[in-house]
Amino acid sequence: ASFGIMNVDLDEFETSLESTECSTEEQDNHILKRYSGRKSLLLQYLQSDLSLHLLKKHQKKVELLKKSCYYIEVQPSFLILRDESFLAIPTNIFQVIDPWKFQKVKKLGRYQAEIQLQLLTHLLEQLQQGREELVSYVEHCDMVTFLSKWDSILQRISDLSKAMNNLLYLQAKKRLYTKHRLVSCVAIGSSKVPDIRLSLRAKMPVTFDHKESFAHKNLAHLKWVTENQESPHEQYELHFKLLTHGTQAGFGHRGFVTCSTTTYVVHNLLPDQSYEFMIRRVETFTLVYEPWQDTITLTTKANEGEEESTWEPK
Repeated sequence: ASFGIMNVDLDEFETSLESTECSTEEQDNHILKRYSGRKSLLLQYLQSDLSLHLLKKHQKKVELLKKSCYYIEVQPSFLILRDESFLAIPTNIFQVIDPWKFQKVKKLGRYQAEIQLQLLTHLLEQLQQGREELVSYVEHCDMVTFLSKWDSILQRISDLSKAMNNLLYLQAKKRLYTKHRLVSCVAIGSSKVPDIRLSLRAKMPVTFDHKESFAHKNLAHLKWVTENQESPHEQYELHFKLLTHGTQAGFGHRGFVTCSTTTYVVHNLLPDQSYEFMIRRVETFTLVYEPWQDTITLTTKANEGEEESTWEPK
C-alpha cells in the first residue's frame, strides 16, 4: 500500500514538473516574441521615419538654407486705388509702404532668419544623435536589457518624432507678424487699411558650375546655377579680382558686372594669373539676410612667348 501511495505521489510530482517546464517554456517564448516584435518596430522606425537617407536629405536642405538669401515677401503686391475722378489705378504696394517702418520689419525678418537657421541646425543634430542612440539599442543590447529599456525607447521615439515635425515646420515659408502699420490711410486716401501679409522667403543659393567655368589666356568663362527655377527677371552681380598683389600690371584688376543671364565672359585678364570670382544676386529692397556668397578661383593660361596683353578697364 505504501508503494502505491509513493507511485501516486511520484506521478503527481512528474506531472507538476512537466507543467512547470511547459509554463517556463511558454513564458520564454512569450518574452522572445515580445522582444522580436518590439525590435522589429524599432527597426521599422529607423528604416522609414528616421532613416539615414532621410536625415541626409534634410542635412542637404539645411545646408542649402544656411547659404540661402532671405527676403520679405509682401502680399498683395498691388493695390487698386482711386484718383480724384474715382478712376481705378493699380499701384505697387511699395509706393505706399512707409519705408522707415519697413526697415524695422526687415530687421525683424533678419532676426527670424538667423533664429530659424540656428533651430534647424540644433534639431538636425538632435535627430542624428537620437538615431545613433536608437541604433545602439538594436546592435548592442541583449534581450533582457532591450526589454527593460523599452519605455525609454518609446519616449525617445516620441521626442524625435516631435523634433522631425518641428524641422519640417521650420523649412516652410513663414509669415511675419509685426505691430507696425506699414500703410497709412493717408497714403492710400482711404479710411480702410488693406490687410497686408508679410512672410519670410528663402531663395536657394547661387553657385558656380565648376565643370562649365574655366579660364583661357586672357579671359574667363563663368557659369552659375541655382537649385530651383529662377525668375526670368533675376539679376546677378559677378565680382572678380586678381589674387596676385603688389605688381604694377595687376593694379586695377578688379570689378563687377551686372547681368540677367547665368553665364558671362570676363575679358582682358592677365595671362598666367589667378583670379577670384564671386557671384550673388543683385541686392533688392526686400533682402533681409545674405549669409553666404559662392566663390571660385581660376588661373589664366601662360602667354607662351606671345606679347603680354594689356589691361583695358571698361
